[in-house]
Order: sequence, then structure tokens, then C-alpha cells
Amino acid sequence: MPSFTHIDEKGRVRMVDVTEKEPTNRTAVAQGIVYMKPATFKMIKNRKVKKGNVIETARIAGIMAAKNTSGLIPMCHPLNLTHVAIDFYPDESANNIRIEASVRLIGRTGVEMEALTAVSVAALTIYDMCKSYDREIVISNISLLEKDGGKSGKFVRTKKK
Repeated sequence: MPSFTHIDEKGRVRMVDVTEKEPTNRTAVAQGIVYMKPATFKMIKNRKVKKGNVIETARIAGIMAAKNTSGLIPMCHPLNLTHVAIDFYPDESANNIRIEASVRLIGRTGVEMEALTAVSVAALTIYDMCKSYDREIVISNISLLEKDGGKSGKFVRTKKK
């Protein structure tokens, strides 16, 4: 079992030192799914939610979250992200919206946490904007789909949902 990288020899929490690592192209893609009642799904689809355009607001929230991940997750490095994209895949037959975030940079550490944070905050934004209509919204399946770059190389999840 590998040792914990965020704990020093005395058991104290620390941020990993990436100073000596060579910068490489790093990418990560994450997903999350927001399940809701059919009426809520239709309100989002038809842009009838009184708080505004749910999808575009969630997109902005996800991008902002990716850029601010180090302020939310204690041991994350502040990163100079070069690309963040948030895409939404509505599924009317299941009354859900799958959110996918992709994040990229050239750097010394990966962007998995930024992609996962982007998806999480985009999903929470959907909930926030629709909670007055549907308190039974469920956010689930937040997971890393793929990452590339760095010493560990490429990872691709075999099952997306």
C-alpha cells in the first residue's frame, strides 16, 4: 500500500511539494447526474424556472468552481487552468441531466479535483435554482471519467454511469 502523500513523517498534514516535477499537459473529465421530477425537467428544458436560465447559470458556476478549487479543498494546489468546459446532457426519458466537466492545463499536478468540483457545483446550482419546485432532486454518480498526464499517465473509467 502506498504511503499517504499529504502526511509528513510526524503525521502532520502537508501540501505535496511539486516543485521538482516537470510540467506536462494535464487533463481530466468528470461527470455527475441530477435526477428530478418530470415537471422540473420540463421547466428547465423550456426555460420556465423563475430564477433564470438554469443550464447557463450552472455552467458559469461550474467554471468558477473549477477555478477556485484550491480555496475549497484544503490540500489542492492553486492552478492556472487553461481550459474549463461544462456540458449538459439532458435525458428526458429518465428525467435527468448528466453534467460533464473537462479541465486542462500545463502544470506539475493534475486537474481531477477541479473537474470533480466543477461538476459538483454545477449540480448544486441546478438544485438551488429548482429546489422551490422539487425538493426530491438527487445528485449522484459524481465520478472521474478520465485523466491524462503526469507520472501515473492515462486513466479511463470503463463504465460511465
